[in-house]
Amino acid sequence: MHIPPATQRRVVIIGAGFGGQEVAKHLAGAPVDILLLDRNNYYGFWPLLYQVATAGLEPQEIALPTRALLRGIPNIQFRVAQVERVDFDRRVVATDQGDFPYDEVVISAGTATNFFGLPEIEAQSFDLKDVPAAVALRNHLITCFERAVGTDDVAERQRLLCFVVVGGGPTGVELAGAITELTRHVMPKDYPALDFAQVQIHLLEATNRLLAAFPDRLGRKAQRTLTSMGVNVQLGVSVTGYQDSCLRFEDGNQLSTATVIWAAGVKAAALATTLPVTRQRGDRIPVTPELQLADRPEVWVLGDMAYLEGPDGKPYPQLATVAMQQGRLVARNLVRKLRGKPLEPFHYFDKGMMATIGRRRAVARIWNMNWSGTIAWWLWLGVHILYLAGFRNRVLVLINWAYSYLTYDRGARAVFATTQRADDTL
Repeated sequence: MHIPPATQRRVVIIGAGFGGQEVAKHLAGAPVDILLLDRNNYYGFWPLLYQVATAGLEPQEIALPTRALLRGIPNIQFRVAQVERVDFDRRVVATDQGDFPYDEVVISAGTATNFFGLPEIEAQSFDLKDVPAAVALRNHLITCFERAVGTDDVAERQRLLCFVVVGGGPTGVELAGAITELTRHVMPKDYPALDFAQVQIHLLEATNRLLAAFPDRLGRKAQRTLTSMGVNVQLGVSVTGYQDSCLRFEDGNQLSTATVIWAAGVKAAALATTLPVTRQRGDRIPVTPELQLADRPEVWVLGDMAYLEGPDGKPYPQLATVAMQQGRLVARNLVRKLRGKPLEPFHYFDKGMMATIGRRRAVARIWNMNWSGTIAWWLWLGVHILYLAGFRNRVLVLINWAYSYLTYDRGARAVFATTQRADDTL
C-alpha cells in the first residue's frame, strides 16, 4: 500500500469512533499529515445499535461511510486496517495492511465486551458491540419466533420464547424495553398462532440496582417501569455459566433459555493488552491530565481506553460524550505542542445521561435535574437525532420512529444471512 511521504509531522489516529473522529475533524487544516485507521469503513452511532437488534432500524440508518465524513479535508487520509500493535520504540503502527510510521499517535480503539472470565457465556451469548453483532441478534430473535410457531413441544416453545438480558446498565435496560415492545406490539400480529402469554423477558443485574451511574431515584423508576411492562427484573443475581440452553446462577438456580444477551460490562479494546504499559481495571490505560502517556509524550490515549480520574477520584465514565470532549482536547493539544505552547488538562463537562425504556418511557439526568416519563423520552429522541451523523440518516431514523410510533410496527424484520451466528444457540 502506497502512503505518500509526509511533508510535515505525521499523526496516526487508531480508531474512527467518537473520539478518533473528533481528533481528525479538529485537526483539519492544521500543519500535520493525518492517517486515520479503523477496521471498518464506516462510522457507527452505537447508542442506537439496540434498535437495529430489535428490528426498529436498519444498519445503514445508524452508519455512515467514514470517507464521506472526512470528504474535503486535504490533510487527512483514511485506511481500513486491523491494528495489531504499536511499536513505541520504532514509532510504528503495525497493521494487517502494513506498518505506518508516526511522529504522534492517538489511540482511540474503543471497547470490547467484558465476559468476566466466563468462556461459555462468551461462546454462546450475544453481545452488542458492532453492526454485525446487532444484525446477528436480530436474526436470532426473529428465528426464535419462527421456530416457536413450528413446534408442538411445550418445553421447547418455552425455551424459545424466553429472552434473558444480563446487565442492568443503559444497554441492558434499553434492550429489555425494546424486546418487550417488540413482543407486545409487533410479533403478535406476525404470529397469531402463538400464545404470547408464554413469552418471558428477564433482566438480570448482579448489583442491587439498575442504572448504577444514574441517580438512585431514576434507577428505581426504570425498574418500576420495566416491571409494569412485564419484564422480570432480578437484582443481586450473578451468572456463572451457560451450556445446553441452561443459564446457571451463583445461587444454584437455573433457567432454560435459547437467548442470552450479555450487556454486563465492557473493557478496553484488545489492543490495550498488546501495549507495554501498566493497565487499570478493565484494561484501561492510565494517562496524564493532558491525555498522554507519562513516559511517552508522543502517545495520546483517549475515550474508553483511557483511565483518568476526575475531581471526585473516580475514573471518567466510558461514554461517547467523554470520548468526544477528549478528542477535541487532543486535537488542541497537538496543535499547542507544535507551537511550543503549554498543554491543557482535561476538564469534563457533564452533559448528562439518558436511557429510553419504551414508548413515552425514559429516564434522564440533564442540567443537574432528573427527568422521567414522556419529557425524558422526547429529550432522548431530540438528542439522538441531533448526534446522528449525516442529514440522510437523521431523516430516515425520524421517519422510521414516526412510522413505528403511529403504527405500533417495526419494518426491519427480514432475516438475512450473516457471517455471524444467527441461531447457533437454538
